[in-house]
Amino acid sequence: MENPEYRRIARRKTRQVRVGSVLVGGGAPITVQSMTNTLTSDVEGTLAQIRGMEAAGVDIVRVSCPDEDSTKALAAIVRGCSVPVVADIHFHYKRAIEAAEAGAACLRINPGNIGEAARVRAVVQAAKDHGCSMRIGVNAGSLDRDLLEKYGEPCPEAMVESALMHARILEELDFRDFKISVKASDVFLAMAAYEQLSEVCDYPLHLGVTEAGGLRTGTVKSALGIGWLLRKGIGDTIRVSLSADPVEEVRVGFDILKSLDLRHRGVRIVACPSCARQGFDVPAVVAELERRLEHVTTPMTLSVLGCVVNGPGEARHSDIGLTGGGKGRHKIFLAGVPDHAVGTDAIVDHLVDLVEKRIAATKAQ
Repeated sequence: MENPEYRRIARRKTRQVRVGSVLVGGGAPITVQSMTNTLTSDVEGTLAQIRGMEAAGVDIVRVSCPDEDSTKALAAIVRGCSVPVVADIHFHYKRAIEAAEAGAACLRINPGNIGEAARVRAVVQAAKDHGCSMRIGVNAGSLDRDLLEKYGEPCPEAMVESALMHARILEELDFRDFKISVKASDVFLAMAAYEQLSEVCDYPLHLGVTEAGGLRTGTVKSALGIGWLLRKGIGDTIRVSLSADPVEEVRVGFDILKSLDLRHRGVRIVACPSCARQGFDVPAVVAELERRLEHVTTPMTLSVLGCVVNGPGEARHSDIGLTGGGKGRHKIFLAGVPDHAVGTDAIVDHLVDLVEKRIAATKAQ
C-alpha cells in the first residue's frame, strides 16, 4: 500500500559531507550520534563506552579533546572503533590539528573561537590534509559577547548570525565540508533557530536540544524538538543529549527516527497502556520484551495489546501480534493473520522465539 500523503516527509535538500565512512546530508539516511563522558585519556574506558554505543547502533561518536593527553589517546581510540570519531574542540587550535593528525573523522569547532586568522588557516589545512570534515557548533549558552550585546539575549536571530559568521570564515578559506548545529536547551529557541537557518543555507544540519536533562525529561524535550524539525524535513544527523548513559541517547535517537519512519532498526513495539480489560500484565510483558529484544537490529513491528478491543486491529498491521484473551489464552497473529494461541506464562519466551525465527527467515532470503 502506498504511503499516504500525511505520512510523507519531504527532506530539505543539502550539500553532502563525509564523516569518515558515513555520509551526512544530500539525501543520505539521517544518522544517530552520541558522545562519550569518560576521560578521553582513558583509552580502555572510552572504548568500552563506545562499544556499548556501537551495539546500540550508533553511527557517529564524539569525544572531547580538551587537552594534549586527550589528543594523544585519540589515535588508539580511532583504531579501536568501528564508527567514525568526532573530536570536540574548544578554543585551542593545536588540539584540533593534533586530533586531525590522530585520525579524527570530523572536528567539532567554532573557527571564530580559536584566535587569529593564521591559526584558523592551520586548522583548516590540517582538516584538508587528513580528510576531516567539521561541524560548526553554535550553542545558545555560549554566544559571542558582541551578539549578546546586539540582540540583548540568546535568540534565533543571534544563533543564526553566529552560525553564518563562522561558516563564512571557512568558506573564505575554500573549505565547505562542514555541517552546522544551533542548539539550545529551550525547545522553542532551538526549533526556531534551526528553522531560520534551514532557510538561508544548504549545509547539512546536526539537530539537538542541548542540556535536555535526565532520561525521562530529556527524552520528552528531545522528541518534541528534534521530532518537530524532522517532520518539517529539517535535519541530517541527530544527537539526543541526556544526563544518562550515552547508550540511552542512541536508543532514544533511533526511537525518534522509527516513530517518523525515517529509519527502521530493531523491533518497534506497539503496546496499550493497559486497563481492567487486560488479559495479562501488559506493562510487565512489554518491559521484559524491551529488555530481551534490545539487541535486535532487524526491522519489525510487534504489537502487544491486552484485549480484543484494539488488539486484532493493531495485530493485523504488525509482523507479529499478541491480543489478550480470556481464561489465560491469548491470540498470536503472524503477518496480520490469526495463527495460534499462547498461555499467559509463556508469552514473553514465545514472542522472543517468534522474533528470532523471523530474523533467521529474513537473513535466509
